Amino acid sequence: MISLILVIVIPTVLISYQGFSNSDFKEKSLFVPYQVKYQKEYYRIFSHIFIHADFIHLSFNMISLYFLGSLLENEWNYAFGIQANFYLIALYFGGAIAATLWPYFRNAENPAYRSLGASGAVSAVIFAAMLWNPKIELYLFPIPIPIKAYVLAPLYLVFEYYSLKRGGSGIAHDAHIGGALFGILFVLLIDFTKGIEFLGLLF
Repeated sequence: MISLILVIVIPTVLISYQGFSNSDFKEKSLFVPYQVKYQKEYYRIFSHIFIHADFIHLSFNMISLYFLGSLLENEWNYAFGIQANFYLIALYFGGAIAATLWPYFRNAENPAYRSLGASGAVSAVIFAAMLWNPKIELYLFPIPIPIKAYVLAPLYLVFEYYSLKRGGSGIAHDAHIGGALFGILFVLLIDFTKGIEFLGLLF
């Protein structure tokens, strides 16, 4: 049976490539809070996760999603059976919605604001995987040494919040935080003991 994560990755790559060569298509797919609010273009809440700024942006998101998403998919298949598919879909697309909330309320009156990419949805998957597997070792660029997930997760959130406050990066750090928090909440809802285990390791 084909991996559900691949079912997400493959069309995202294909649609993103379409956006690379078609500026009109990309423009119509962007998340623009102003147009969501005043033009009722609600589809933008989801369409933006299928397009990316460039090949590096796309690669980083899809590689992260594939490796950590596949890990989570395998473990949830073992733990929940067929229900794991529902959980993964809810996690990814719920994370996509959660990632738009903060940017929406911050920019609903700003017609110039635009964002794109699956980073928020991917953040939800990454943080769910880290909470589910707090002892796995991951890398945080540019630190060249592996870091345990239970250490990396809070460090990443601090970094994203600091970057958000500093501003000027052109990166939607608020979307990353929103997706990450959704991923944490989702895992706590389906297995609260994972949160207890994570805190036990952290403290």
